[in-house]
Amino acid sequence: MAQQVEESGARPAPGPRPDGDGPVLEINNIEVIYEDVILVLRGLSLSVGEGEIVALLGSNGAGKSTTLKAVAGLLPSEHGEVTQGNVVYQGRPITKSNPAQIVRAGISLVMEGRRVFEHLTVHENLVTGAYTRRSGVADDLDLVYEFFPRLRDRRTQQAGYLSGGEQQMLAIGRSLMSKPRLMMLDEPSLGLAPLLVEEIFGRIKALNREIGTTVLLVEQNARRALQIADRAYVMENGRIVLEGASAELASNPDVQEFYLGLSEGGARKSYRDVKHYKRRKRWL
Repeated sequence: MAQQVEESGARPAPGPRPDGDGPVLEINNIEVIYEDVILVLRGLSLSVGEGEIVALLGSNGAGKSTTLKAVAGLLPSEHGEVTQGNVVYQGRPITKSNPAQIVRAGISLVMEGRRVFEHLTVHENLVTGAYTRRSGVADDLDLVYEFFPRLRDRRTQQAGYLSGGEQQMLAIGRSLMSKPRLMMLDEPSLGLAPLLVEEIFGRIKALNREIGTTVLLVEQNARRALQIADRAYVMENGRIVLEGASAELASNPDVQEFYLGLSEGGARKSYRDVKHYKRRKRWL
């Protein structure tokens, strides 16, 4: 059953999944501050279980990308830090670990905007993703090319000349080269045509089902994210305000209205309806 989270106070730390397996990732009541003054995350907690796809939804500025950067150890590069709470991966705290240690532990992040090395070839980009490894690189190159045949066809081409969708495939493929147990993706559909969005989401689901990669997905295309995710969280103002199974959240009236663009009856709302809509979200 979808669970609404109270606004006041920090949430309790997530417990084990119902099947008895402990979470791969636990974020326990963390606060994140930038430049010593800007509070972005306010006692945020979530968990990701082994083999799950978990979606993290929310409007711009809610703190979704900051959450991923906190896990990946990238906050110091942006003058941010976790000032309270902790991040636990496979039962071990990683809050103070550096990005290289976190990648070696089995976590990878595909950042928003793809960020491929434009002057390198497709093949060279993929090899950079395996910088923490010493063996098995050739086998995993074959695996990436199997999942993304377009990359095989363009393996000698400079990445800067790829289409947006191909660059997104390359960014995901480069992430796979580190052999992650947990892959985090930040807005993988951003700026892509609908057909490419379907292809990218199809590949994400295939990676999860066929390889067993656990996925934490940040995505503004809430409808598509809920279709492939097992569970989801909704963020507002640096807090989790709603959580539950994806099917339950997809039928939640507030999620339908504010994230799926549907009226209470399930019909699509017009621009005029959205422009003049005044009701506050129930969780506020």
